[in-house]
Amino acid sequence: MTEHTIVNLSDVNIYQQENLVLHNVNLNITKGEFVYLIGKTGSGKSSLLKTLYAALPLRSGRGMVSGFDLKSLNRKTIPLLRRKLGIVFQDFNLLDDRSVEANLYFALRAMGWTDKAKMTSRINELLERVDLKGKNDKMPYAISGGEQQRVVLARALLNHPELIIADEPTGNLDPETSDEVLLLLRKLAQENDTAVLFATHDYRILENFPARIVRCHNGKVFDEEDVVV
Repeated sequence: MTEHTIVNLSDVNIYQQENLVLHNVNLNITKGEFVYLIGKTGSGKSSLLKTLYAALPLRSGRGMVSGFDLKSLNRKTIPLLRRKLGIVFQDFNLLDDRSVEANLYFALRAMGWTDKAKMTSRINELLERVDLKGKNDKMPYAISGGEQQRVVLARALLNHPELIIADEPTGNLDPETSDEVLLLLRKLAQENDTAVLFATHDYRILENFPARIVRCHNGKVFDEEDVVV
């Protein structure tokens, strides 16, 4: 493991309650690397992602994410780990009762930011980078699904994360919008030297925008160079 290693799992078993979902998982992701995570529904993709951001405890094996030992995390240190991560979900998880800007302020405050001027500057910078300049006061329900996912990308990047965990982020979008969101995420991650683990069912994306692929299959995690359909 080097200083550029963002994710290192070694001989990890992943459980949902008492059910063993994935066994003997070995996974390394380095700084700035873009990795697809694929596998059928129920193959363990979400369980793997939840382990990385400590929604599932690591009970067996060794795991490090952004310098944090997953086995030694507790209520105080889990939020510190998550401040180094950006998490993007399929269903956006935006707060519908507040504007785009207010959603981002809420996220920054949760991550410990207190300086209002710095918060405003960071929000405006990222909204411009995701092509949403001037949409600060829009409510989530008043913008398109693609625009909502751009807000989510901005939120994920607020705290300069070392790793973005994206769980089916284009699952609710049409193909053209999916491509736009994926390309934007890859561009922003590359500019910031941020690693990305991108779970998807969309094999069209894998073919059109190739990158390293990790597959969950039969309770194991495989690294592969090519998609096998």
